[in-house]
Amino acid sequence: MAQVKVNALAFAHLVRELLAGEFTCEELAEITGLHYVTVLNYTRAMYRAKAIHICAWRMNDHRMYVKKVYRIGDRQDATKPRPAMTRAQRSLRYREKKKAAAACTAEHSRAIVC
Repeated sequence: MAQVKVNALAFAHLVRELLAGEFTCEELAEITGLHYVTVLNYTRAMYRAKAIHICAWRMNDHRMYVKKVYRIGDRQDATKPRPAMTRAQRSLRYREKKKAAAACTAEHSRAIVC
């Protein structure tokens, strides 16, 4: 039986999954069993070689479009959507929450929870 290097086998598995559909690096890491950083390095190299492109963007837990969705092919990348909130809006919301929490603790004693 011929010897197969692990990196070549892992890369082949990654490419097979990409041929099947569209995935983020997190999804590819989960499917292939490779570490996230390894998948990130492979996808970056494939992107630079124009073997894959960004077909969509997904939101993370903080409602920001930072997750790239990759697909095999040399096409134009999908444009990144505008953020749900601007930095100024996020800062304003944070300050309002902080002010409300401070007012709540000032009005009530420590025994009563807001």
